[in-house]
Amino acid sequence: MVTTGNGQSQQAISNLEYDFVTVLHNKAEAVKAYDTYIKDAQEANSQPCVELFQKLRQSDMEQAQEIRRHLQKVLQHGKM
Repeated sequence: MVTTGNGQSQQAISNLEYDFVTVLHNKAEAVKAYDTYIKDAQEANSQPCVELFQKLRQSDMEQAQEIRRHLQKVLQHGKM
């Protein structure tokens, strides 16, 4: 937060923008981690685990896409 000469504070990024960026980052990290989990399940010859990790990865990818859409609107309009 930056304080101007008249005592008002300005933020480089709003709390809402920060929240969406943080959640998007966490989803991206999760998607990346699932690649390792899928490989581990494949090496263990556990197809049910492979399928579950693939399902979870797909769900996180879809959520990340939705978060990106919301973030774009927040960046354009300051809110939804």
